[in-house]
Amino acid sequence: MQWVQDPSQSNIVNVHNVRCKDCRHFRNKKKEYMKAKIEELATNSKIKNSRDLYRGISDFTKSYQPRTNIVKDEKSDLVADSHSVLVRWRNHFSQLLNIHGVNDVRQTKIHTAGLLVPESIAFEVEMDTEKLKIHKSPGTDQIPTELIKAGGRAFRYEIHKFIICYLE
Repeated sequence: MQWVQDPSQSNIVNVHNVRCKDCRHFRNKKKEYMKAKIEELATNSKIKNSRDLYRGISDFTKSYQPRTNIVKDEKSDLVADSHSVLVRWRNHFSQLLNIHGVNDVRQTKIHTAGLLVPESIAFEVEMDTEKLKIHKSPGTDQIPTELIKAGGRAFRYEIHKFIICYLE
């Protein structure tokens, strides 16, 4: 802060030297980090740990891309909070899925619960659950695929109830 108050030549030189020293320090830290990562990749290659090897290579090749959960509401205003985003998606899909009306959908009972669920939705959830690939990164909901598959009928039943709640 001294150089801001007194911008003399000696203070400017001191600031320049401090910046150079900091840049050199961080450059060396980055080199050490990269060297450690490359050694880790080489180790994974030698022990034939392909998953960690390709995940590490992927980290090097892809740049960081932040995810945003922002949508436009009916008035074309941007909505960012999670509750409003969920409400907007629920409204959007209810408009898309309720073209023919709820009365035209054939309904059936699921398992022993008294909840009526459209047969097509129950079938789609079953089929989509079977198609899920394991060992993949979870989405924005942070639920891993292994958990969904291991949940069995009880978990799929809860998914059915969740979908029905948002369709109504």
